[in-house]
Amino acid sequence: MKISNHRSRRAALAVALGSVLALTATACGDDGSGAGGGKGDEGSGKGTITFWDNNGGVRTDVWKQIIADFEKKYPDIKVEYVGVPAASVQSKYDTAIQGGGLPDVGGVGTAMLAEIAAQNALEPLDGRIAKSPLNQQLNQKFLESVKAAGGSDTTYTVPTSANNGTLWYRTDLFKAAGLDAPETWSKFYEAAGKLSDKGRNKFGYTIRGGEGSIAQALDAMYGQSGITSFWNGDTTTVNDPKNVAALAKYAGLYKKDTPAADVNNDFTKMVAQWDSGTIGMLSHNLGSYQNHLDALGADKFRGIPNPTLDDGTRVQVSNPVDGLGLFKSSKNKAAAWTFIEFAASHESNSKWNETAGQVPANTEAAGDDWVQKSEATKLAAEALNGSSTKIVQLPYYLPDWNTISKADNEPNFQKVLLGKMTPKAFLDTLAEQLNTAQAEWKQQQG
Repeated sequence: MKISNHRSRRAALAVALGSVLALTATACGDDGSGAGGGKGDEGSGKGTITFWDNNGGVRTDVWKQIIADFEKKYPDIKVEYVGVPAASVQSKYDTAIQGGGLPDVGGVGTAMLAEIAAQNALEPLDGRIAKSPLNQQLNQKFLESVKAAGGSDTTYTVPTSANNGTLWYRTDLFKAAGLDAPETWSKFYEAAGKLSDKGRNKFGYTIRGGEGSIAQALDAMYGQSGITSFWNGDTTTVNDPKNVAALAKYAGLYKKDTPAADVNNDFTKMVAQWDSGTIGMLSHNLGSYQNHLDALGADKFRGIPNPTLDDGTRVQVSNPVDGLGLFKSSKNKAAAWTFIEFAASHESNSKWNETAGQVPANTEAAGDDWVQKSEATKLAAEALNGSSTKIVQLPYYLPDWNTISKADNEPNFQKVLLGKMTPKAFLDTLAEQLNTAQAEWKQQQG
């Protein structure tokens, strides 16, 4: 089985993570030496620092604006910007950790945080945050998410934004068909069927079958099953019979109410297909708002949080929280921290998130006018903080989470769509890998 191919790597990373946590628990005696590339130095607070953008090419322009603002305020610090595509950033970090060449500051979201922290590469930030104006400005739920993702009570990345699962739908097509907004799962499936006409190349939904498919499938599963915890003790709930039934219903949309090309579509192809065609609904996130606006105009679409159960309860999986990490190997941590503080401050955080259409981590930025005027972002913020929303926390803290949820199982999900693997077999395989990873991780915690 594929799980054995990754067991040694997962175990090694778990050992590293256990060492990091043990060092953290014994407090300030950590000299930072080890796999992370050395302890670095506070430096003079001046000079040049390097920043890796973990979504290079997509948010490059806004980061360059923020850097220009920063260098104007702090003329003694220069920032070298390096844009790294999201698809390759984790491997680039891994290579630099082992071979040298890490940046001073880098974008580190919750999806990759555990693996980087496990290699002792990130500076703990709790002490710096406590002495910073950010201490009163960062969303507490976002802070809790990054701590959980790091596998301890230590903050290894300053949260900057949160995305949220968003159901985009064509208001013009819904109006023409006399359909209500797909605010519940029952209305979602009703719309998917009524808007589909394969003979005329019209479909009610586009499903993600290519890269990134697992997170979307998990969101649909837990959203329908109503299960609110990823674990029952140390056994995952992914293959609970309710989740199996939910996945079967969701995957059953493929080729009936979705295009056949969806089996290979990642988010870029899926978004482009929705923007240029006559498909009723698309599940993505807040980041594609501008694409839809440019392609369709404001009057033809709307973005709402993922559907609720019929009783109004919304269950969704945790969406990645993006953030900025300070690397232990930095020779100028003082200047690097100054940049992180600036980037996460009210004005800069608002500027970045307005461009991305995401929910600001800075609570002052979250109150800005643009958030209130952007319906999708406003609704997402309300959903993330609402009492009727139940968040299923994904186990980002597992060092091999990304491998399990992507390389190991995306091909299997395609087999489910194509009818070559049952939803139960798929989820049982996923569950076995997760349970093994959890057991290994727990063993390292003592």
